[in-house]
Amino acid sequence: MTVLAQFATAAARVVNALHQPEFAATLTHTLMELTGAEDGTLLWFLPDRMPHVAYNTMRIDGRDSTLAGYLQGSFLLDPFYRAATLNGMRGVFALSELAPDNFRNSEYFHTWYTKSGFTDECGVLLSLPEGFLHFTLTTMTPNYRFTRRRLSAVSDAMPAIEALAQAHWAASEEVTEPTMRRQLHRALSTFGSSLLTNRERQVVELVLLGNSTRRIAEKLELSTETVKLHRKNSYAKLDISSQAELFRLFMDCMVSIPLDSNSDPLIAYQAGLSDLG
Repeated sequence: MTVLAQFATAAARVVNALHQPEFAATLTHTLMELTGAEDGTLLWFLPDRMPHVAYNTMRIDGRDSTLAGYLQGSFLLDPFYRAATLNGMRGVFALSELAPDNFRNSEYFHTWYTKSGFTDECGVLLSLPEGFLHFTLTTMTPNYRFTRRRLSAVSDAMPAIEALAQAHWAASEEVTEPTMRRQLHRALSTFGSSLLTNRERQVVELVLLGNSTRRIAEKLELSTETVKLHRKNSYAKLDISSQAELFRLFMDCMVSIPLDSNSDPLIAYQAGLSDLG
């Protein structure tokens, strides 16, 4: 059976679930079937609100989920999230299409993918009247990669998929839980600014996102040796010695941000440490 034939068969299930509590699960599992994914999570991003988990499959391998850390703030480093929010991209994408060149060596990758047991990811990004949906579809099979044939077929069906999603969520109640998403974006762009020069801060942000030294040099129009020097000086000022420590410091700062703060999140984090001392 072709992928499009699979979708035609599954479409009846999705249509029957429209405006029903099981719609999110039905649509997520349909996309998992079409792409060959083994795990699926549906994230709903309303404007300026933290991500809301509309549906999440049960893990089949017994591993603990790392979703809590993702929702706290590390989603800011997610290539799919950045593509959707910064570049307005919608559609079906493989991780390899969106990730920076050194992404698989980044601490974000080791935390979100390696510790989760995921070996590859594809994402489906859909627009809603308010915000967007991100279906994160992953596999745990060693050496498995989502094929262009499967993703292209899902892409061909996107008008129908998006229309169904918009019809369902247009009638849904808005998530009312408080959010700090706008502040988290500001926090990423100011992280370390109280201690670092502007160039050092830019290098640190690009390291967190998974860019290689060569790619950072290209983006900032610097030599690779200058990038290495900025990275070394930044680590010294932040009192860290590795990318793993940089990621942990960033995540600790993300959960320390006070409401309506526009300053470097390091300030609030260090103040909290002083209070504990």
